[in-house]
Amino acid sequence: MTIGDRFSGMLGRPAVKVLGVSVVAAMLAAGCGGGAETSSGADLSDADFTVGSKDFTEQLVLGYITAGALEAAGASVEDQVGLSGTDATRQALIGGDIDMYWEYTGTIWINHLGNTEPIADEQEQYTAARDADLEENQLQLLETPAPFNNTYALAVRSEAVEDLGVTSLSDIGTLIEERPEEATVCVESEFNSRDDGLPGMEEAYGYEFPNDNVSLFDTGVVYDRTDSGDPCNFGEVFTTDGRIAALDLTVLEDDMNFFPNYNPVLEVRSETYEQYGEQLDTLFTPIAEALTDEEMSAMNARVDVDGELPEDVADEWLEENGFVE
Repeated sequence: MTIGDRFSGMLGRPAVKVLGVSVVAAMLAAGCGGGAETSSGADLSDADFTVGSKDFTEQLVLGYITAGALEAAGASVEDQVGLSGTDATRQALIGGDIDMYWEYTGTIWINHLGNTEPIADEQEQYTAARDADLEENQLQLLETPAPFNNTYALAVRSEAVEDLGVTSLSDIGTLIEERPEEATVCVESEFNSRDDGLPGMEEAYGYEFPNDNVSLFDTGVVYDRTDSGDPCNFGEVFTTDGRIAALDLTVLEDDMNFFPNYNPVLEVRSETYEQYGEQLDTLFTPIAEALTDEEMSAMNARVDVDGELPEDVADEWLEENGFVE
């Protein structure tokens, strides 16, 4: 279905399979005291946490990794994995409905704190986001962000690269000038409105897709439509999404380095960190360090391409990497 207008159409986050909260809570409760232990030596046997996440695949996997690790350390966990989109999950943390979720440093810096210029260095962006979010919102980032970078990008089906003559985001400007009918793009609603999304990208690169050439879909549909070339030659992607390789999409070079770094880090309420911060850092530092681009892309592909459940993927990853015994 062609929507043909950036201000109308299908809205929302990707439709991924999420177990009902009550079902997952029961599963987690059943796991309590089941004998799993962590290799870190962290002891959270006196702690109760509510773990949240956003509602797309990568966040579900990260949420279940968090819940599994906490339970293995002895904590009682209430599951709010797959809670909602970015803004609602953030408000749940600020309001105390959840104690923690994985947020991306670029999202904190640009989307939540209102900055317009990303910081190119990953560590400097983490430090700036950590200090500002603690001061302004009493939210604490754990000591170690994950190395994987799930940044935005535009991709094209590989078989069309030569015909379109586009390998970088700058090349799209030439295509718009010479063959505007081919400059078609599929995006989801959030990317279409964020400063670090399409509007900011167009401003940075000095061009604008024709309004009738921008179509809005859910994230999963964007990948399928980009792969088919109908109605768009280009599509918004997340760089650690397993469907990029599975669909043989080519990611365009961000040759002006517009998109920020989006390294995930577990963010917790300051009250929670004051009480359990040392144990949480002990538990999650080695887990964060192991979350590379390759590891996260592989786990995302197992869910989105192979159809496995995110909680199963998370549990197996914790065991295979020796984080729970």
